Amino acid sequence: MDLFEQKSGFYDVIVLQTVLEELRNRSLPLYHRLIGLTKSEDKHFYVFFNEFRLETHVVRHKGESINDRNDRAVRAAVQWYGTHLNTSKIDGRSKDRPAIVMLSDDKDNLRKAKAENLSACSLKDYVAVLDDADRLLDMISASQQGQESRASAAEQVYPDYFSLSKMSTGIRNGTLHQGIFNVSPYNYLEGSVRVPAFDKSLLILGRENSNRAVQDDVVVVEILPKPQWKAPSTKIVEEETLNKNENADAEEGVGESVVTEQERRALQEEVKKSHGKQMAGIPQPTARVVGVIKRNWRQYVGHVDSSSSSKAKQSKRQHTVFLIPMDKRIPKIRLRTRQVDEIIGKRILVAIDSWDQDSRYPVGHFVRSLGGLETKEAETEALLLEYDVQYRPFPKGVVDCLPQEGHEWRVPSDPNHAGWVGRKDLRDLSICSIDPVGCQDIDDALHARPLPNGNYEVGVHIADVSHFVKPNTAMDTEASMRGTTVYLVDKRIDMLPMLLGTDLCSLKPYVERYAFSSIWEITKEAEIVSCTFTKSVIRSKEAFSYEQAQLRIDDRAQTDELTQGMRALLMLSKKLKQKRMEAGALNLASPEVRVQTESETSDPVDVKTKELLDTNSLVEEFMLLANISVAGKIFESFPQTAMLRRHAAPPRSNFEELANQLKVKRGMELRTDSSKALAESLDHCADAKEPFFNTLVRIMATRCMMSAEYFCSGTQSYPEFRHYGLASEIYTHFTSPIRRYADLVAHRQLAAAIGYEQLDISLHSKAKLEGVCKNINVRHRNAQMAGRASIEYYVGQALKGRVMEEEGFVMKVFSNGFVVFVPRFGIEGLIRLGDLATPEPESVFDAEEYVLRISGSRSMKVELFQKVVVRISDVKEESTGKRKIKLELVRP
Repeated sequence: MDLFEQKSGFYDVIVLQTVLEELRNRSLPLYHRLIGLTKSEDKHFYVFFNEFRLETHVVRHKGESINDRNDRAVRAAVQWYGTHLNTSKIDGRSKDRPAIVMLSDDKDNLRKAKAENLSACSLKDYVAVLDDADRLLDMISASQQGQESRASAAEQVYPDYFSLSKMSTGIRNGTLHQGIFNVSPYNYLEGSVRVPAFDKSLLILGRENSNRAVQDDVVVVEILPKPQWKAPSTKIVEEETLNKNENADAEEGVGESVVTEQERRALQEEVKKSHGKQMAGIPQPTARVVGVIKRNWRQYVGHVDSSSSSKAKQSKRQHTVFLIPMDKRIPKIRLRTRQVDEIIGKRILVAIDSWDQDSRYPVGHFVRSLGGLETKEAETEALLLEYDVQYRPFPKGVVDCLPQEGHEWRVPSDPNHAGWVGRKDLRDLSICSIDPVGCQDIDDALHARPLPNGNYEVGVHIADVSHFVKPNTAMDTEASMRGTTVYLVDKRIDMLPMLLGTDLCSLKPYVERYAFSSIWEITKEAEIVSCTFTKSVIRSKEAFSYEQAQLRIDDRAQTDELTQGMRALLMLSKKLKQKRMEAGALNLASPEVRVQTESETSDPVDVKTKELLDTNSLVEEFMLLANISVAGKIFESFPQTAMLRRHAAPPRSNFEELANQLKVKRGMELRTDSSKALAESLDHCADAKEPFFNTLVRIMATRCMMSAEYFCSGTQSYPEFRHYGLASEIYTHFTSPIRRYADLVAHRQLAAAIGYEQLDISLHSKAKLEGVCKNINVRHRNAQMAGRASIEYYVGQALKGRVMEEEGFVMKVFSNGFVVFVPRFGIEGLIRLGDLATPEPESVFDAEEYVLRISGSRSMKVELFQKVVVRISDVKEESTGKRKIKLELVRP
């Protein structure tokens, strides 16, 4: 499929119905990619419905396998099509007819085709004579090239997988468990699988026990006997330091061990420590992978290990090299390539094809080069691909859904126009928006005004995206697939075309816009008296940045209606926040930094910590209020299919380590029996001498949390709706429909709930909504990670060539190193013992006290939560090819 999608080859391709149906049964993602090619205007891929044509339909013979029947159907279609073209006049000509070639990698099918005098060849033979053959041959799946069909006598380096029936029986009777395989970011030899039967994740230690599982695969595991249970690792173990300069061309399966001698030593050391007295952790259930239910392999970004390619540079023939993925949790991938010279020093995209028992590493194929390592374009595209962000231009079908008037579109001036039906005219209200500097896709605006009875009328007005994006259109399908807008440091990957996102839907000032308004009557004590929802037309009076709004509110000389309204909003927001906190809402923290870039080149120039103002909280409180109010309304109207968002209470075991750390190091108690208890105990985790300590604890607590997720109301019982972090019984997302698809669904449901329009039939389907929720949960998480990766890249570039000293805090301690968090840059970095001195100094790790005592020329004690001074510089990380922040310990 990677080959077919290339622009340099494969035009005018006929896809047979027989093949298409077989592909749909095998792989839906590949099927959809092939369907996408048939819709491409330049590639000319056509589906020929051979099963529905008399001359090409074949009946299965008695005793004939389905595969043999399908192969015969393919040959029959090739035979007929060739004859059909020979007897037809094409554009009035009888010569220069196209040749019909059957492509197949099935040797028996090829032999039969040649016996029937059909032009047929393997994919590899066909590609070998195309222009750009060297590059295209690298893209053929390794399994198709025959690389994986090794001699049966080859030594197996991994155990057999259980049969599907054995796994199914084991899962049913509780002797086997199913879950998602996860690799430790600090120790590539340690994996874990969370399963319902245990409070804690099951540990998977060593390559042999992980048995070819790759990060995110759905695996089946077997619990090992209790004497083999171990505590989690206390050591940093990195593949590049243990397995440097491996020979990628080494013959696999012949005398090869699944575990290298270095890996064996590292594991033995860990086992010894796990039985020692200094180990804080209690041995926990350890398991081994006995089968893979679903490979969640994707395309991976990485670079070629130059040490594995030194011999390969000498000739153009195909050589084997190692690809080192950007994601350290993914193992090295063996690649066969004819273009080593061209891809050394480049970011490249690859796909894993297989991982057989006789291969220590998975085998894959080259897809394409993204450009040179560290170039802004290549690194940006790399992170978009790494987090599966859909960044291609909007297809023509989507663009065709936009209003024909383009930027000239206006709200109709005639109140009798159909666009005004069911809408309230709110253009005279003093409405304004408050957003980050430079925001163009303005989703929300607010107003407040006093009522004669002493209460306030408060309105939250949200862009009416559902007016422009109708269900079951190409634009709706695209938005549903993208799920969310992705914000990078220097660009935005939009969920909707810019015409809508930054103009027609955006609640820009001084122009009339369609909105969906939530309006409350609120007392001075922030008690809600009533709430109404209405489609509306508004005209925002001003678009403020958070800073501008704060200055306006604080300027006592300003007494106009708009400023007074903002002051009322601020006063009420503080009371709303107080009520939330009293109810047990959590005030968590995450590293918040802003990269300052040059306006023309987008090159980073500095890194600043984000400053949060009262106006940030003002907007947040009313958006939360709107989301909670809408959630209640749509659930009341559609109890089975309301689009909601929940945040599950974390298992107590998630906080065990942090609670123990605080107790041992600071004598503090972290209570986790409810969100209120957690919130109150977090407030008490303070150090009068060190103000940042409380923020550090909140950052660490955030990492113990479950992820919030979208869900369809009919799939959970009401108590499970609860949003733990917000201490709210029910919640949804309604306030950002320009950039989140979930909000668009909530808008459609709310419109139906207030009788504005009929709800589309697709939103009555629980199964369909579950599918939507599953996708947008993944997209939302990926967008967050892509945004963080973008900041990390730009921080590295901003500090390039600079050396500075900063304060930091030890947030994790291992037996051979420690992790330091630097507040100013919102970054954390690993300092290994080997970085402190050469040779690596002797040390004693007290895991119960979280203390690492280092002896030798630089004798010192490093402990958890300790304040340190580090020297920050930049370095190109050999393992990932990324420019990373390097931390060196200055003090102590």
